[in-house]
Amino acid sequence: MIRYLLIIASLLGSMHTTAQQPAFVTIPAARYVVGDSNSINNPIRTIVLDSFQISATEITNEQFAAFVQATGYITDAERRHDAMVFEPGLPEYKWIKDSTASWRFPNGRSRGDITEKMNHPVTTISYRDAVAFCEWAGYRLPTLDEWEVAARAGSRTRYFWGNNRDEIKRYANLWYGRDHLTADSSDGFMYTAPVGSFAPNPWGLYDVYGNVFEFCQGHAKFDKPGSKVVHARGGSWWCSKNSCNYFNSVDIGTVHPHASFSNQGFRVVR
Repeated sequence: MIRYLLIIASLLGSMHTTAQQPAFVTIPAARYVVGDSNSINNPIRTIVLDSFQISATEITNEQFAAFVQATGYITDAERRHDAMVFEPGLPEYKWIKDSTASWRFPNGRSRGDITEKMNHPVTTISYRDAVAFCEWAGYRLPTLDEWEVAARAGSRTRYFWGNNRDEIKRYANLWYGRDHLTADSSDGFMYTAPVGSFAPNPWGLYDVYGNVFEFCQGHAKFDKPGSKVVHARGGSWWCSKNSCNYFNSVDIGTVHPHASFSNQGFRVVR
């Protein structure tokens, strides 16, 4: 009990924020159990981590806009005109390549901009773009293990509350429709939600299983030698139990480092 109270005190004492700076949660140095005994790609194991701080929320449009304003940075989607976007009516797993889409117009110009969404997570950015933001801001992306330890919040179950997926509606912005042919806003949002709209995990991290996938640095154990793919974790507003079952503490997604999707974002570590 004493150790638990000390951890909570450490977490609460580490949080601070301004409009353009994320709040951080301190993760104590310790031995942690990650992975799952039923997972081939992420087998159960014990790791040792030094203490680190991870942002309580995903990086927002407002925070990314400050980076672009200061540096003039041009994202991969703006250079390559190959962002992948979504609109209701598409068959399962289908996305649209939209040359007009970028972080300013996450699902293409015809589907609106971010003017009224500055507190939503930035999307339609690539891994390269996320790393560039981190280098400018003095942060870095979490490693795969750091992300999982922070998301688990001391649990050893598939979700930080246990193994019953039905409880996720309290914690995550997901897609609850039977398929993607019809728009689904049953949780209040069809695309992204403002960060922190749903309940946090016990350590104070929001949106670990929904809203947007989050880039992580490092290689997964299932990567082939020399592989240049990158990874993301946590699920997104597009994920449903029928089309994308990655909204949990175990699964690890794979993406090209220059690919840009409107359900892809990141949080940071320092």
